[in-house]
Amino acid sequence: MPQTTDTDDATTDGFVSDYLLYLLAAASESASAQFHDYVRSHGLRVPEWRVLAWLHDRDGEMITRLARVSLFEQSRLTKIIIQMEERGLVTRAGDAQDRRRVRVWLTDAGRALAQRLVRDARAHESGLLDKLEGGDAARLKQALSALLKALEPDA
Repeated sequence: MPQTTDTDDATTDGFVSDYLLYLLAAASESASAQFHDYVRSHGLRVPEWRVLAWLHDRDGEMITRLARVSLFEQSRLTKIIIQMEERGLVTRAGDAQDRRRVRVWLTDAGRALAQRLVRDARAHESGLLDKLEGGDAARLKQALSALLKALEPDA
């Protein structure tokens, strides 16, 4: 059995330290932790923040899409959206063409909160990207966007 030492971790050379999925997850976890604490200080859970942020750009989205972008299972997110509606952040209604589909819109209070948090998220992101050199920030965002697009179920 190989020996391990206290210095064995993901920062040393080896498979994990160079494994894309580890790098993506670790970077996301580290980069998100501070901002998610900030979101929680505003009385929101992370999936609620993701819903508000998405609706900030695409108000009137269907719950199925919101579940995908919030990284939550649809039935759990539906319960969260109902709670958000009860708190006056969003409103729900059947789709005009297909009543089986439910769309979600920001209320005035939800829009004001989303605008404030999106502004703060942009500032947080700017601080993170400032840690990268040269054009790495732009290349990183382009590469991750391309990867996400390639991995979309519809692609």
